[in-house]
Parts: sequence; structure tokens; C-alpha cells
Amino acid sequence: MSIAGTNELRRNSLGLLAVTFMVISAAAPLTGVAGAMPLAFMLGNGAGIPATFVFVTLVMLAFSAGYVAMSRHVTNAGAFYAYAARGLGGRTAGAIAIVALVAYNAMQFGLIGLLGGIASGVFGELGLTLPWWGWSLIAVLLVGILGYRQVDLSAKVLVAAVVLEYVVVLIVDFAILSKGGASGLALNIFDPKAMFSGSLTAAVLFCLGSFIGFEATTIYAEEAREPEKTIPRATYLSVLMIGVFFVFTTWLMIVGVGADKLVPTIQALPDPSAFFFNLAAEYVGGPVPTIAGLLLVSSLFAALSAFHNYIARYSYVAGREGLLPAAFGRTHDAHQSPHVGSVVQTIGALIVLATFAGLGLDPVLNMFTWISQIGTLGVLGMMTVTSLAVIVFFLRQGSGGSALTTLVLPLVSGIVMAGLFVYIFLNFGDLTGTTGGALGIILPALIPAAAIVGYLLALRLEKADPARFANMGRNRN
Repeated sequence: MSIAGTNELRRNSLGLLAVTFMVISAAAPLTGVAGAMPLAFMLGNGAGIPATFVFVTLVMLAFSAGYVAMSRHVTNAGAFYAYAARGLGGRTAGAIAIVALVAYNAMQFGLIGLLGGIASGVFGELGLTLPWWGWSLIAVLLVGILGYRQVDLSAKVLVAAVVLEYVVVLIVDFAILSKGGASGLALNIFDPKAMFSGSLTAAVLFCLGSFIGFEATTIYAEEAREPEKTIPRATYLSVLMIGVFFVFTTWLMIVGVGADKLVPTIQALPDPSAFFFNLAAEYVGGPVPTIAGLLLVSSLFAALSAFHNYIARYSYVAGREGLLPAAFGRTHDAHQSPHVGSVVQTIGALIVLATFAGLGLDPVLNMFTWISQIGTLGVLGMMTVTSLAVIVFFLRQGSGGSALTTLVLPLVSGIVMAGLFVYIFLNFGDLTGTTGGALGIILPALIPAAAIVGYLLALRLEKADPARFANMGRNRN
């Protein structure tokens, strides 16, 4: 194994499966199935969710086409930041770097609350009683330890967690499949017309949220083996695994109860997240529902660890390239991990956790719902800018890819992402329950505010060190 030099990430430490599962862990498959999908059925378009997932998967593949085409020209742990730098220039890249830090921190902070709320219930039934913030605190500290150490250690933990998530969900899926569901294996729910049976916009947002994290394959470009092959393959594999899994699983969740009874059944539950566990108990029984509950906690832990890794690497790149203090751009002497960013992120998580716990706010309705949508908004904004960066980059190159992958598909995905960004920004209060208060304005405003701060930091760098500014986003082979 080759070893990186001073202040460089650990090279050749991640293979195709490691990169793929590290990014899929951020999408948290079991969390999506048990937590998000019942809400998508109820608030979105009901039995039209599988067809909606087909549509969203195609949009993600469209985005991936340009993303992958550019990954063959860019090897830099800055991911969205590096793409923006190479396509749109250093000032835009600075804006993206700080938006990335705010967005991924928001996703991580929100998940900390969700994990605490779910863990307190799951472990409480097993006789292990702690307040929600106690479980969150344990998770934050463990994630911090993993992030501080070598990336391949985190990869091994995440691969194991994600594989177990898939296994338990697929056990329930195939049990429903083998028994024919409540009234037969109906395929009419894949009719595109089913997509328009309710709120398509809400359904698209829920489905899109199940993919967030796949875009981070390029963050590991400097640590992957043969990145010019590994990163494109991991990107497409991640999208296809997530898309096929959710299409298959949401179809069988509907089949399990019957399309006509789907929404009324979920509405009748005191907690919509019980829907999947009820299906597990009905079609499989035994210890599977309890195991699924435990794996839901591990699913959230895996997502926390994944986002922590993203944040640490964006911090490292921002420090290395002069946007943040130089200390962030140093790696650990032994582990070659971006340990400064890891430690700072852990401290930030502890502060946010202490604030919400101290104010007695709800870990799910407040901490998760309020903060995680900031992350969704930020990722959509970054994907929009990245789609534009891909188009501009290849137009300047004059060659390097087909018009379909470097112009048409990035344009289509960029328009879709921009539309969703505007919708969430304008309707943030309704989506998070903060309508009528200052939070409904302040929270979404954090993303454009972060972009302004990043732009100003890049402008400062341009004046102070023009040569360094000109090299923003350069390849790190």
C-alpha cells in the first residue's frame, strides 16, 4: 500500500465496495424505509411512490452522467467544491465549500436528534433506559473516534452496518413476495398516472432525500484505489443500488397492506414509523421486528459517521486551499486522517446537542425536522451549481465527452434540482413546522448566507495569494 506524504490523505485505502457503502450509509436505507417512506405514502402520492422512485432514480442518473464525466478530469477530495472551481472559478468554489460545510453539518446534527429519539424507544423496550440525549451523546463520541482514525476503519464499520440493513429489509420484502401480499402482487402502481394521485412535489422531495449522500463518492477520490475507475463505478452503483432497493421495497410495502388500505392504515398509527415494523411482525414475526429496530439505530449511526467523514474532508480541503485556517489542512501523522476537521465537527455536534437538550426541545420534531431540511436545501443548491459547472467545464474543454453526458443530461438534472431548491426555500416553514415564526426565515437563509461567506473568503484569498487562488480545485494525484 502506498503511503501519502505529509498532510495528505491516506492513499489507496478504499476499493469500489468501500466507497460505495460509505456513501450509501449516508442514505441510510433502513431509516428511509422505516422513517421516511410511511410519511411519503401519507403526505405524498400514496401508491404512486414506487413510480416516483423510478423517476427520481432517472434524474439522479442524469446528474451522475455529467458528474462521472467530470470525475475523470478532477481528482480532489473537495468534490462539489473542486468541480465548481474547475468549471466556474474560485469565487463560486469558495461559496460551495462553505455551503457544503453548513449543509452536511445540518444533516448530521438533525440525524443526531433522530438517533437519540429512536434509540431511547428501541433500547427502552429492552430495559436500557437513558434520556434521548444520552444515546445521542454516545453516538457523537463514537463517530468522533472513528472519524479521527483511519478512513478504512470507518469503511469497515459502515459496510457491515449497511449490509445488515439491506438483509433485514429484504427478508421482509421476500416474505411479502412469497405470501402474495394482502391481495396479490399488483403491478398497476407502477403506472405513471399513479404518480399524480396526490402531492407529487412532496413525494419527489421524500424520494430525493433517500439519495442524499450518493454524490459524495468524489470526496474519497484521493483515498480510492484507481480513482479514475473506482469513483465513476461507485457513483453509478450507489444510485442504482439505492434506486432499485427503494422501488422494490416500497412496492412490496404497498402490496403488504393493499394499495386501497395503504394511507388509511398509516394515518391510523400513532407513529407512522411503526408501519414497516408491523409488516415485519405480520409477515415474518419472531425476533425480526426487534432486530429491525436495533438495525434502525445502527442505520442512523452509519449515516452520522458518513456525514462526519464528509464534513472532515471538506474542512481539510478548505484549510489546505486557504479558505479556512491552515490547521484544518493538516492530516494526522499516524492515521493520515483529516483529524482537525473531525475534532471540530465533534465539538460542534456536542454544542448543538447540549443546546437542544438544555432547552427541552423534541429530538425528532424539532432537532431533526428543523435542521435536516437545511441540509437538503444545501445539497440541492450544490447539485444545481455542479450541473452548471460540468456544462461550462466541458464547453471550455471543447472535448472529453458526448453532448448527451456533458450538456443535455446535466442541463436536465440542473433544472430539476433548481426547481426543488426554490420550492423548499419558499416553503421551508410549511415543510418543517416553523411557519409564522422567525425560524422559518432564518433557517433556510443559512444556505445563501453560507454562500456569501464562502464567496468573501475566496475573494480574500484571491487578493492575498493570487497564485494559490488560481490553483483552487487542482488535481491531487
